[in-house]
Amino acid sequence: MTLKSIVAAATILAVAAINTEAAAGPTVDRIKARGELVCGVSQGSAGLSLPDGQGRWSGLDADYCRALAAAVLGDASKVRFVPLSSQQRFTVLQSGEVDVLSRNTTWTSGRDASLGILFVGTIFYDGQAFMVPKKLGVTRSTELNGATVCVQPGTVNEQNLVDYFHANKLTFKSVVIESLPELEGAFYAGRCDVYLSDASTLSASRAARASSPDDFVILPERITKSPLSPAVRADDANWFAIARWTLNLLIEAEELGVTSANVEVQKKSENPAVQRLLGVTPGIGKSFGLDEIWGARVIAAVGNYGEIFERNLGPKTALRLARGQNALWRDGGLLYSPPFQ
Repeated sequence: MTLKSIVAAATILAVAAINTEAAAGPTVDRIKARGELVCGVSQGSAGLSLPDGQGRWSGLDADYCRALAAAVLGDASKVRFVPLSSQQRFTVLQSGEVDVLSRNTTWTSGRDASLGILFVGTIFYDGQAFMVPKKLGVTRSTELNGATVCVQPGTVNEQNLVDYFHANKLTFKSVVIESLPELEGAFYAGRCDVYLSDASTLSASRAARASSPDDFVILPERITKSPLSPAVRADDANWFAIARWTLNLLIEAEELGVTSANVEVQKKSENPAVQRLLGVTPGIGKSFGLDEIWGARVIAAVGNYGEIFERNLGPKTALRLARGQNALWRDGGLLYSPPFQ
């Protein structure tokens, strides 16, 4: 072959690759055949995943699953939420009983390497902290020598508790309870002096379960980094890509100013990034095996990341959390999306 013919053939192959629609993977096929997305969530954590009296789930983790359902099924309401304990969650995901685990789960090297699962991306930057009754008069975690600590088994919290007290030459006694509601009940009943968990979980617990939230204080130290991430099985590249880029979509939409209220108007935007995100310029949807307006549909259904945060965790909620590290990069936080191109 001549050089000219080789170049021509390569160009044809490249164009064909770009224009080939990605085939839906087996997970998407199962979800569509079932007619619902099955989402593993917590047993109840306000702001992240918590059912109300009618069984309707709210929270950042729950809304992420609704975003996935909107992307794949065209309907954000087609989600079945499965509450899981910290010890159950990975086994249930591995067995295929849930399509995605969206359950305030910390992304760690050991979990990434050994469980046959893939972490989608950080949906919430958190850190582990201690909550104590205000009447104890404790103001710093270094004052917790000899404390009794409530902690769940099978979590990074348990190991971090041991590491922190050892590093600071403190002693403690642990009260290990698997069920989150039972653990919180034990703490508020006075069976232990300290409740160790992510700061977001502690804030949610204090707001939702304490009879008098002002009687409890979250100590200022954060003893770990806890990047919380949804996870999927590592056996379906297409589903992993959809799960990852649905999260990125929520973040990118906030940066571009696309909201649930203005998404239809934004379809007329002359910003090329907005046009790609909303499918006005085709190509993004096809690469995932989705229709081109999947992004617009997701944002219309659940809003962008900022809307979801404010609705579930922000200053106007019972948790009263500031954005902090969970702000966009341009606002001093850690959130940004890779480019949609």
